[in-house]
Amino acid sequence: MKMMGIIFSNIYDEHLGEITKERTLASLPFGGRYRLIDFPLSNMVNSGITNVGVITKSNYQSLMDHLGKGAEWDLDRKIDGLFILPPFGTGQKSVYKDKIEALWGAKRFLERSDEEYVLMTDSNIICSIDYSEVLKSHRETGADITVVVRKETIENKSDVKNLVVSCDEEGRIVDALVNFNRPGTYLCGMGMYLFRRDKLLDLLDEAHSYNRLDFERDLIQEKKNTLRIMRYEHTKGALRIDSVRRYFDANMALLQKETRDEIFSSGGDVYTKIRDEIPTVYGKKAKLVNSLVADGCRIEGEVENSILFRGVMVAEGAVVKNSILMQDTHVGKNVELEYIIADKEVEITDGRLLVGAPQNQMIISKGKIV
Repeated sequence: MKMMGIIFSNIYDEHLGEITKERTLASLPFGGRYRLIDFPLSNMVNSGITNVGVITKSNYQSLMDHLGKGAEWDLDRKIDGLFILPPFGTGQKSVYKDKIEALWGAKRFLERSDEEYVLMTDSNIICSIDYSEVLKSHRETGADITVVVRKETIENKSDVKNLVVSCDEEGRIVDALVNFNRPGTYLCGMGMYLFRRDKLLDLLDEAHSYNRLDFERDLIQEKKNTLRIMRYEHTKGALRIDSVRRYFDANMALLQKETRDEIFSSGGDVYTKIRDEIPTVYGKKAKLVNSLVADGCRIEGEVENSILFRGVMVAEGAVVKNSILMQDTHVGKNVELEYIIADKEVEITDGRLLVGAPQNQMIISKGKIV
């Protein structure tokens, strides 16, 4: 199979406020030990893709530190492998505004590759998907573009989907709505697209000539009648992260066995950067209820319905409920936390009471002392 991958690392950064202030969305910690990019990158590797470009925009130092040379994903290769594609790569004078402009900046990488097909994806969808099946569908249907979609429910007007499609009986997209927010159940785009590489390059040239920048509006919505744009429906579980609330809910969803089975057991492995740690130590008075706790933690207090990353310490008398504590966060004695998202290396001093809300979690920025 000759298919290459493109991953957009910065799409939706602005939607997550403080927790993506100093990092890309792709490098956002998730599920106790992973980064968001681990999931699309692992899906590509498990699907046989060995040439992957990661398009960056800003704040990508932590992403580079995490990915390294791509060894954990078997992408540290002499031929093909993992490539970081920073902005200003082809002489453009400003940082890209949308995917078309970002792809134009990566045009040289696309031209120098020799794969027949290009699989593009955002970093904000957590799922297990076999892209070889998407390619099979693309070939069988004779598609110019294949859009990966999934049935999702829009709950209210603040729940905006960047792409909602309608299809005819053979699966051809006949209507496409951009930034749609009418409550109901629809086929929603998952930010995953498959093209022939030569077709994508032709479309980029045309879009650049007409100064078109919005991928969903100018390529999917605008071209639906002139190109054969087909849908591939993903019917298994998926978690969408495009807001702080959805980030929190997605982490909490991992506390359910059914979600873990769909994300981690329905396909190949999920690879991530290895960090050797000692096993977690539990004190005599420690109490743990329905939580995910990574290696290297020390728990002396109570933890319930929470996600703890590596190196977290919870002192005696502390109570942590419905919270996410990222790497090397320290919780002092007799602290009470509920609905908290604590970034890396946060220190919460003795006796503090910090409470957020189920729909509006309190965020503590990286390195803060409270």
